[in-house]
Amino acid sequence: MPNFARLQIAFKNVYVRILTAVLLGMMVGWFIYKADVPQDPSPVVHSQNISEITQLASQKERLDYLLVANPLSDAPRYIYKFKGAPQLHVVKVPSTSHLSLEREVLLKNAIPYSIAKEDYLSSHKAVLQDENEGFAADVISFMKRHALDLTVLVLILYALKFGIPGMNAGGAQLISPDKLKGSLDDLIGMEDIKQEVLHLEDMIRNRELYKEHNIDKPFNVMLTGPAGTGKTKLVGYLAKRLDIPLIQASGSALESGYVGGGSKALNALYRKASSKGRCIIFLDEAQSLFMPRGRSEKKWEDDTANTLLGLLDGVKSDKGQGVIWVVASNFDDASTEMDEAMLRRFSVKINFRLPNKAERRELLRSFLSRKKEGLVDWNDLDLDQVAEITQNLSPALLESVVERASMLSIQEKVIINTDLLFRAYERATIGLTDRATTAEKHKQRERIAVHELGHFFMQIDPFLRAGMSLDEVKEKSHLLKISTEAVSKIGALGYVLQSGDDMSLRTLEELERDVIGLYGGVAAEELFYGARGISVGSQNDIEKITKMLNLMVGRLSMYSRAKIDYSQMGNDASGEHTLRQVEEKSDELYNYTLNSIRDYQDVIVAIKDTLLDQYVLSKDAVFALLEQHKEALMAGLQHARHASLKLCGEAEEAVA
Repeated sequence: MPNFARLQIAFKNVYVRILTAVLLGMMVGWFIYKADVPQDPSPVVHSQNISEITQLASQKERLDYLLVANPLSDAPRYIYKFKGAPQLHVVKVPSTSHLSLEREVLLKNAIPYSIAKEDYLSSHKAVLQDENEGFAADVISFMKRHALDLTVLVLILYALKFGIPGMNAGGAQLISPDKLKGSLDDLIGMEDIKQEVLHLEDMIRNRELYKEHNIDKPFNVMLTGPAGTGKTKLVGYLAKRLDIPLIQASGSALESGYVGGGSKALNALYRKASSKGRCIIFLDEAQSLFMPRGRSEKKWEDDTANTLLGLLDGVKSDKGQGVIWVVASNFDDASTEMDEAMLRRFSVKINFRLPNKAERRELLRSFLSRKKEGLVDWNDLDLDQVAEITQNLSPALLESVVERASMLSIQEKVIINTDLLFRAYERATIGLTDRATTAEKHKQRERIAVHELGHFFMQIDPFLRAGMSLDEVKEKSHLLKISTEAVSKIGALGYVLQSGDDMSLRTLEELERDVIGLYGGVAAEELFYGARGISVGSQNDIEKITKMLNLMVGRLSMYSRAKIDYSQMGNDASGEHTLRQVEEKSDELYNYTLNSIRDYQDVIVAIKDTLLDQYVLSKDAVFALLEQHKEALMAGLQHARHASLKLCGEAEEAVA
């Protein structure tokens, strides 16, 4: 199999290109020459005099041959030659006259004639040319005959000169410092990341000082973190502060589909950056370049990564000392296996994170303050509450929420306030809601209302059983709204929208509460409609529960003294062990949920009719209804306490 990468390297030599172009030109010229058919040297006399054809009836004995060329065209041509005469006579006639001439002259006088064939016309091209046509007509005819040959020749010469399309510098864009917008101060919060960038700037500005400490490696920078956290903007800020140009390219665009294409694109980027002296090369979405090498049988697939490794090391000459490589990836080495050699090339690694609640509040304030005065009702705007519900949203998604709020404000001709931001968040994250889907299906809507209320009551169940007042439970609850509107984006006929927290570490108790909360919907359905009345609406809940229990049992061994990851065992025994424990724990948590939801049956019956009438209940509306039915709520919990005390007493008597 030919090595196309070596062939590509050979074509970088200008003499090889010139020699190849000359050889190809000679070959194409030879083929064109051989393809030309020799022409008949007989002189051609052109005419448009129809009488010449009518006179052939009296000159029939002198006629050597008579041909009709292109009889179906707009201008057929009569070609005739007399015996012993050197010249050919060509008479061009209109198509309307041709039929009458053929009928009244040729057929009536029995003048022999035939249709001119392609081989005759190819050797007598002059008969199809008008008398006033000359060199230009010959050129046009030549171009028509050899259009394909010439096109192939031009493409070959273009490829030799500029390379195959797609093997350029990865769609790189050179941006001068004066065209870069924004500054580091635009990065709201993220003080830890700002500090890392300032350290990097100091390293680049004071390179000689670092050389005194024997730090002479290129300052290659690796940016990792979720999408939309500002990695691309930060590179622009850095280039602007250092007053050096920025070359931006996409890591995915480097792979052109041709062998050696990615290597050529990287080298082109490096040459362009080196020509600028000091320059930043920024490769965005470059996670594919960090995958471990040597795992594919196709060795050329690692060429791009190998080329990048060499360029990241720098060069012995001073040519590329001012080049700084910055790559960005949505993954890091903690979550994804990456090539160790590639990671070692980056002396600076900055991991971006999602903003916390305080940073989200300031980001929202910054986005809203850019709007004209009077478009935002600051007196009716609780940014703390909005920041609380937008947990795990990146700055880019927060900006999308504010933009959606502006769209709703324009469409409804209202001022942006807390309620509008809530609706914008719901539209941006959940999608469009629809009442018409279930409007006429009362039984289905009733089941949906029971299901969603089951989720809600099992989420506040721990607080109620701890003896908290409804005001304390309301403060603890993350509920935003309960809705029986359909959401096509997630395939749900209803939903419970709630805020979360920025907690990244969850305990076993908290995970079990999450599972019980998810089980609340299906348990409520079983309570009201029986075990055989459970609907498929719980599919999404059960999928989430399965993943959580598999994590708790199989990967974290939370219910075992042996803290091992059973998923890495890779044998049937460990799989059976995990499955058995998951089933046992699932049965235990579901039974607890089913028994607990019974205590709220009367309250669910009392609230569901209001939910069915209004479709949506906010947090304030839900807790106002709980206050109205406080006696039924407390009675159910009191009954549960008495039952629990009775069981404890019976157990003590049995022990005695």
